[in-house]
Amino acid sequence: MVEIVRNTETDPCEDLLDGLRRGRPAAGQDPAKRSQIIDGARRVFIEKGFEAASMNDITREAGVSKGTIYVYFANKEELFEALIEEERGTIFKNMYDMLDRADDLRQTLVKFGKVLSMKITSARVIQAQRTVIGASDRIPDMGARFYERGPKRGHDKVVTFLNAAIERGLLEIDDVDLAAYQFTELCLAGLFRQCIFAYRTKAPTQDEIDHIVRSGVDMFLKAYGTQRLVEDEKALPQA
Repeated sequence: MVEIVRNTETDPCEDLLDGLRRGRPAAGQDPAKRSQIIDGARRVFIEKGFEAASMNDITREAGVSKGTIYVYFANKEELFEALIEEERGTIFKNMYDMLDRADDLRQTLVKFGKVLSMKITSARVIQAQRTVIGASDRIPDMGARFYERGPKRGHDKVVTFLNAAIERGLLEIDDVDLAAYQFTELCLAGLFRQCIFAYRTKAPTQDEIDHIVRSGVDMFLKAYGTQRLVEDEKALPQA
């Protein structure tokens, strides 16, 4: 008589197929559960900061078991990075799309600069950046990834936009990489440091942002604008 020995070990592939057949997400694949964990982590990180926050704190706040949280995230660092990526995707979604259009150069720079300044100085973004800065001292690789996936990508899009304006004969720039940094700094002149160090306790008003951005764009175009830009602007209908 042949004895049939059943394999009692769980086959991940079988679990996945079984979950799909039953109409429920496989372990670690439920977007609602993942969102629940991230929402709990957001509240804990805001209250305690990255260093003081623990996975136990996040487990309690999210209302999930410790086993569940580790199915989705290997450690606190991975969870924090997932939270930052979600925040970035929500806040900065489609922000750079306006740079894809070849509209009036000055107006495009003003519109983009105002949106950039408003978002960067918002309480939500300032809090996130403070948390990242605090964590980067202990985990520099995480800080580097934050910069590469966020500010660096945005910077590269500004570089692409400026290069397109150069090809149109509207700008003359020797160091486009530097000019892109100069432009964003001009749009945030005085605001970012005041916010990040809590010298300013409230976000800048629209009037403040409008004044700073328009002044910054004027300075930028005086430095890099060509005669063709001047002529094109003179030809535009007067408002």
